[in-house]
Amino acid sequence: MIPVGLLVLSLFHVSLVGSQPTQSSQQAPGPPHPAGEQPPLAPDNLSFPWSRLRLPRYIIPLHYRLLLHPNITNLSFTGSVQIQIDVQNNTNWVVLHSKGLRISMATILDQNLVLPVLHNPSHEQIGIFSPRVLSNGQKYFLYIEFEAELAEGFYGFYKSTYRTSTGETRILASTHFEPTSARMAFPCFDEPSFKANFSIRIRRSPEYISLSNMPVAKTVEVHDGLLEDRFDASVKMSTYLVAFVICDFKSVTATTSSGVQVSIYAAPEKWLQTRYALEVAVKMLDFYEEYFNIRYPLPKQDLIAIPDFQSGAMENWGLTTYRETSLLFDPLTSSISDKLWITMVIGHELAHQWFGNLVTMEWWNDIWLNEGFARYMEYISVEATYPDLKVEEYLLHTCFAAVGHDSLNSSRPISSPAENPTQIKQMFDTVSYDKGACILHMLRHFLTEDVFQSGIVRYLRKYSYRNAHNQDLWDSLTNYLFAGEHLDLTAMMNTWTLQKGIPLVTVTRKGPRLLLRQDRFLRTVIISASDASNTIHRHLMTTHTDSIHIEEDVSWVKVNTDMTGYYVVHYEDGGWDEITKLLLENHTALSYKDRTQLIHNSFQLVTAGHLPLNKALDLIGYLQLETHTVPLLEGLGYLETFYRIIEKRNEFDLTKSLGVRRQDYTFIMAYILWFFRAVIDRQTWSDKGSISERRLRSEVLSLACHLDDPPCLERARQSFKDWLQSNGTLNLPTDVAETVYSVGAQDDYGWASLLHTYNISLSAAQKSKILFALTCSKDTDKLQRLLELGLEGKVIRSQDLSTLILMVARNPRGHHLAWNFVKKNWDTLVQKFQLGSFCIRNIIIGTTGQFSSPEELTNVQLFFESIREQALQLRATQVALDNVQKNVRWFQRNLETLREWLNKQMKLRP
Repeated sequence: MIPVGLLVLSLFHVSLVGSQPTQSSQQAPGPPHPAGEQPPLAPDNLSFPWSRLRLPRYIIPLHYRLLLHPNITNLSFTGSVQIQIDVQNNTNWVVLHSKGLRISMATILDQNLVLPVLHNPSHEQIGIFSPRVLSNGQKYFLYIEFEAELAEGFYGFYKSTYRTSTGETRILASTHFEPTSARMAFPCFDEPSFKANFSIRIRRSPEYISLSNMPVAKTVEVHDGLLEDRFDASVKMSTYLVAFVICDFKSVTATTSSGVQVSIYAAPEKWLQTRYALEVAVKMLDFYEEYFNIRYPLPKQDLIAIPDFQSGAMENWGLTTYRETSLLFDPLTSSISDKLWITMVIGHELAHQWFGNLVTMEWWNDIWLNEGFARYMEYISVEATYPDLKVEEYLLHTCFAAVGHDSLNSSRPISSPAENPTQIKQMFDTVSYDKGACILHMLRHFLTEDVFQSGIVRYLRKYSYRNAHNQDLWDSLTNYLFAGEHLDLTAMMNTWTLQKGIPLVTVTRKGPRLLLRQDRFLRTVIISASDASNTIHRHLMTTHTDSIHIEEDVSWVKVNTDMTGYYVVHYEDGGWDEITKLLLENHTALSYKDRTQLIHNSFQLVTAGHLPLNKALDLIGYLQLETHTVPLLEGLGYLETFYRIIEKRNEFDLTKSLGVRRQDYTFIMAYILWFFRAVIDRQTWSDKGSISERRLRSEVLSLACHLDDPPCLERARQSFKDWLQSNGTLNLPTDVAETVYSVGAQDDYGWASLLHTYNISLSAAQKSKILFALTCSKDTDKLQRLLELGLEGKVIRSQDLSTLILMVARNPRGHHLAWNFVKKNWDTLVQKFQLGSFCIRNIIIGTTGQFSSPEELTNVQLFFESIREQALQLRATQVALDNVQKNVRWFQRNLETLREWLNKQMKLRP
């Protein structure tokens, strides 16, 4: 390797050999014979010409002509790419990306000269030297031949497999390029701003089909039965959106109202599970064309279920790729939650066809422009196309997830610097997705739906097939007056995208004035407040302190109506007592969203040290009167969190310093079962009822059986016995199947039977439920075996390993088992998933998320110190430490309060 820092050429260097530049023909000739008129210049005489991570801007790719020939038998591929480039400064060098490719030849067509290629592996770049100057203002054809093995893992051009019902293993080849892995499949200018057209040809055996972004224009026989699919030229797009798959899948097809052909592809024996996705995709494309008032620009949209896939899905233009659990719906084994998930994921990826594909962020620091919008459009699109799924009930939880992350010191601004691939991968996080969606929700409600929608249509139209910045979006939305004055939207929104953290707005009632104080950075906060007189107050808070005039005789005021604003509210001077009283006397005076947000805010304030725990627990006392699923689950969720963290402490009795007692564990378990007794008893073991009722049933019965509730356990055991005796022919109600499996997994025979069913099932939804159940075992040897199977990657696929680790960590018997597994196998995990990936982030944060003792904190710190070089590159390590420190503080502040409160409640029981 040639050291990067030894620069021999500037960007504007003239020819090294004194030859006159020749203008490249616009008609691309074929590749030259390897034996050119002149011998290639020896690479030893050259040094790599470029030291930066980002490519030089003086060469622009215009059109790629890519030929690939994957060999599915020996798991390799060969290829060539011809790139038309526009040179904007005199230079002898072309620098572009390549990772893991063996370059066998490079040339500038019409020079008839094989050119030297230098590699800079640390920057994943190659430099191609032309002894003739490439001249400013001219266009040339760069031609490169290359080969590589199909990648192991989930990035680049990689191998995937599936097993048929007869036990035969079949192989396919697929791609995943976002954010920086197109360079693993072909040499390219692998940055989002280098948009170009792509003409792709793929060679294959007749038993396979090939798919890419565009339809096949023509298929020709090359030789000996080998076929070559020639795809139409693509629209102008970024390299990370290029995709191709070679497989033997079957499909179903339908057409949208505007004539777009939509197809769903899956392994042949899973073909019948594609029908629901087809219905959703057609509806979604119709909706988005109308909402954005821009036609979908391609003639087709394929959606394909890839058996090995690390993320949930990927928005490649015209060929979106999915995990099987994100696309395939089996009516016999998929629950209502599975259906909602599939619908939302398809809504997300198809929103990207406009937000991300048609208009792309300039650089990865603004990936939220892609992901925040797509996450928010999930809710808008599903609410419009499938209103019965009640998707609006989930938006609150998206914002709560963002708040939880954003309240940590380790959070980051929405728009953050990211340069190398590891930093870029880490941008795909809760901040980009969930916080991005929530500030868009805030903005939409503030500007009104019509202004918001017309603004984003302007944005999409103006920047079609181009790249955009934050500023471009704000400029497109500025046609708005507030209180008769022009609103400086850029200044307002920069306070949200360029600063980290969530504002805390403290409210004090002083007669006819509602006094407001803002902490944690200064933002333009959109204050909304509702009161007992049904008056809605709207106000822009631009200073640290402010006030709103209200009627003096109104009995209560609730700030942040329906949580349309992204901030936490604290009610001082007895304000929380007034709200608790209101909820007990007339909780329906507030919307279910307001009730849910009050529960969330109160417990967030407990964690932050602003509110005593007993005040938040008193507030959820009204839940015995609650009939709406969302606030019920929010309150139950906090009690379950306390129970699970105490359960883990009780299981291992790590320390006596905080005085954890067996009684703490049994009291909170007994309290939950007593307090929610009526809710538990109302549940039926069926799939009947509304979406909300079915969701509540799954959550409540799962927790009740985990808490060893006798009626729940008895019913689950009987259902599991019936299922076993039917030899798999009995279909359990999908909403309770996971709970039934989890109870059944507690004995050796049940566990072994479930593992066998997992191994042979053709339903990804069923496999997911069984895998969770298997991790509920109280036998640590079984949990260890599962982890080893996941690491091996045969029975349990590698794509499911990170989820498996978190499932084991959730089990009190597997809590430290999972963490020790991560520490022992760290290098292997990084190799499988790549350092900055969301899988590594989830493993780090998930396995440590319920550590709560100083000893556990020290353990985590020591491990991060042992991988210091990698840990310093990861934001997740600091998030994990922040979480454990937060848990330690929570115990120190609140354990005694929780104990006293529970004692009091148990004494008050009838």
